[in-house]
Amino acid sequence: MLRRLYDWTMSLAATRHAERALAGVSFVESSFFPIPPDVLLIPMVLSDRSKWIRYAVICTIASVLGALLGYAIGAFLFDVIGQPILKLYNAEQSFAKIQDWYDAWGGWGVLFAAITPFPYKVLTIFSGFTGLDLLTFVAVSVLGRGFRFFLVTWLLNRFGAPIRSFIEKNLGLLFTLFMVLLVGGFVAIRYVF
Repeated sequence: MLRRLYDWTMSLAATRHAERALAGVSFVESSFFPIPPDVLLIPMVLSDRSKWIRYAVICTIASVLGALLGYAIGAFLFDVIGQPILKLYNAEQSFAKIQDWYDAWGGWGVLFAAITPFPYKVLTIFSGFTGLDLLTFVAVSVLGRGFRFFLVTWLLNRFGAPIRSFIEKNLGLLFTLFMVLLVGGFVAIRYVF
């Protein structure tokens, strides 16, 4: 089943709709969607390595725009939309615990979440809720998301064929590692903060 899903994703990556799908996933992942754009970004770069910069730019711009939606949810719709999203990710208690810390160090928190597997959407909502300076928020989002996506696409461009072979040989292991990182980010929300 995993092999069929991989093959399907690789074939989707080569379609004329792939860039729009990548932008859409990057946008919604920054505000509420649980799956990162890497699931589409990686096969797209492996499918056409010459477009690695273009794909990184698409991810970065769409992700920062989605982060602004997350910020707006936190600032204006927290009770209606923000709380249910935090409840979905089981981050309500963590949210309350880090509010004081966030007032002083919020920009660093956004940068951390923008680069790592930590669920970025939680901090985009939190940034709006706490009123983190919008210019700081946008600057660290562009820096963090840009670094993350450009690093991934550059590595895939640089080491494309061997990485593709490695992925195809170790698909089960890599999927497990990806899920551990994804779930680990959500666990970190609950227990670290």
